[in-house]
Amino acid sequence: MKKSDFYYDLPEELIAQTPIEPRNHSRLMKIDRATGEIEHSRFYNLCSSLKKGDLLVLNDSRVLPARLYGEKIDNGTFIEFLLLEQKGDKVWEIICRPGKKAKTGARFSFGGGKLTAEVIEVKEDGNRVVRFECEGSFYEVLDDIGQMPLPPYITRKLEDKERYQTVYSRETGSAAAPTAGLHFTNEMLDEIKKAGVDIAYVTLHVGLGTFRPVKEDDILKHKMHSEHYSLSSETAEKINRTKQNGGRVIAVGTTSCRTLESMELENGLVKAGEGYTDIFIYPGYKFKLLDGLITNFHLPESTLIMLVSAFLGYDKTMNAYRTAVEDKYRFFSFGDAMMIL
Repeated sequence: MKKSDFYYDLPEELIAQTPIEPRNHSRLMKIDRATGEIEHSRFYNLCSSLKKGDLLVLNDSRVLPARLYGEKIDNGTFIEFLLLEQKGDKVWEIICRPGKKAKTGARFSFGGGKLTAEVIEVKEDGNRVVRFECEGSFYEVLDDIGQMPLPPYITRKLEDKERYQTVYSRETGSAAAPTAGLHFTNEMLDEIKKAGVDIAYVTLHVGLGTFRPVKEDDILKHKMHSEHYSLSSETAEKINRTKQNGGRVIAVGTTSCRTLESMELENGLVKAGEGYTDIFIYPGYKFKLLDGLITNFHLPESTLIMLVSAFLGYDKTMNAYRTAVEDKYRFFSFGDAMMIL
C-alpha cells in the first residue's frame, strides 16, 4: 500500500487545541468492526458498550515535562532541550536547538541555575547525550521547571500540566501522552469495574517517533521507532483468563495495542515480559490478542491511522474518518475518540 492511500483532508479548525472539560465529555464514535456501522455517542457512555468479562488494557506511562528552556553558561544565548531517553543516572539523550550551540563540552543552565547540563556526546543523527546536575531529585527539579512536550500541531499553552496526563499515569518516561486514555475519569473507571469489566495495565513509554512522518510512499519501506514496554505477570494472567473465559481484550490506545501485539505467545498464552518494540502494524497484519480498540483520530498518512486500518479494515476506516470530518469531530491529542468493537 502507498502512504497516499491514508491521506484525508482535515480542516485546520478541527484540530483540538485544548482539552474538553470534563474529560469524559468528549464525543465517541462507536464502530461495529464487522459491518462498519457507525453510532455517535459521548465518552461517558462507554460502559454501556462493554460486557461483564471484558478486559480493558490501559497504558500507565506518565509524560515527562521534557521540554527545557535555558541558556548557554558562557554567553547566555538561548537553548531548548527536549528529553528523549534516559541513558544513565542524570544522563539523557536529547534533541536541542539551536544545535550549533551544543558542541561536546558545552554547558547550559536551566531554571536560573536549578539545573545544569554538559554535552558529552554528539550523535550521528544530530541528537546529543548530556549529563545533568542539580541539588536533590532530578525529577522534582524537572517537574518544577520543565514544560510538557506538546505535539507541534498544538499551538496554545496548556494551563494545567495534568491535563496532558491520564488519571491513572504512574510510570514516568513518555515524551508524549497515550492520548486515548485522557478521556477517562476515576469515577468512570470505578463504574467500569462495578459493571464486571476488569482493568489491566501495561507500560509503553511513548517516544517522539510517534509524530515522525512516514517519508517513503511505499509504507513497507518505513522504519518504525523503538519504544520500551513492560507487561507484568498480573496483566498476563488477566489477559489469559479473559481469553479463556470468552471475554474481549480491548486496548485503550495504539500504544497498549502495540504492547499487546509485541508479546510472544506460548501455547496460546501471554507471558510477562519487557523490552523494546518497533512493531509496525498496517493492513494485512493478523492480530494475536486484540478484540477491541479505543483510540483518538490520528494524523493523515501516519502509522497510527495505518494501525487502525489494519484492525477495522481500510475502507471502513477511511469512511469513519470522512464521517468524523463531516460531523466536525475534534481531532488528534486533545480530540474525540472512537471505539471499535
